[in-house]
Amino acid sequence: MNQLVHMPEADLPSPEMVKEPGRTNDPARTMAEILAVATHEFADKGLSGARIDAIAAATRTSKRMIYYYFGSKDGLYLAVLEEAYRRMRAIESDLHLDDLPPTEALQKLVEFTYDHHRDNEDFIRLVMNENIQRGDYLRQSHSIQQLNTKAIESVRDVYDRGVAQGLFRSGLDPVDIHSAISAFTFFNVSNRHTFGLIFQDRASQDKANTLKRGHVVELILRFVSHSISA
Repeated sequence: MNQLVHMPEADLPSPEMVKEPGRTNDPARTMAEILAVATHEFADKGLSGARIDAIAAATRTSKRMIYYYFGSKDGLYLAVLEEAYRRMRAIESDLHLDDLPPTEALQKLVEFTYDHHRDNEDFIRLVMNENIQRGDYLRQSHSIQQLNTKAIESVRDVYDRGVAQGLFRSGLDPVDIHSAISAFTFFNVSNRHTFGLIFQDRASQDKANTLKRGHVVELILRFVSHSISA
């Protein structure tokens, strides 16, 4: 398994030493800019193809500054993965699903996931690239399990309320529901180009439209429900 390589703390320059001309000394802003540019670089070119020099140039920083904040190219790559998941889960937590009836809450969650994936192709590409790495880097994350545990807990709460009210059939695992939502919404983006070429009537010049949003919602609701009106 690939191991993250970090520079020893004693060998790291101070922020003042790595400060670039024309930049204010704002570490949080600098790190956010680096992560934003690195997200697209890793999503577009993969771990092996991404170049730290290109990220440094686009952010008006230097390789030394990037290594100061993230330790190594591998460390930056993992930070990009964690931030992508953290950002998605943070938005997800603001949906206030607890305030909605179970069916409406599940529909809102599916619609959010569909929209998020459709509008954030870099996220899909990052996940695809990490699967090529067999999850080696994400496995080293100290926060990824906690981030995604909250997502499952949210699905579990909606599902349990639906079962209690006689709306959803019992016996389903919330992880399976989460997986089904992910499968449809992920495929919609990940396979848009090949699917669009093979079935040309599904080709899209703008955003992914391999699967219709309403169809995905209906598929998930039919999966969990005793019945659903046509």
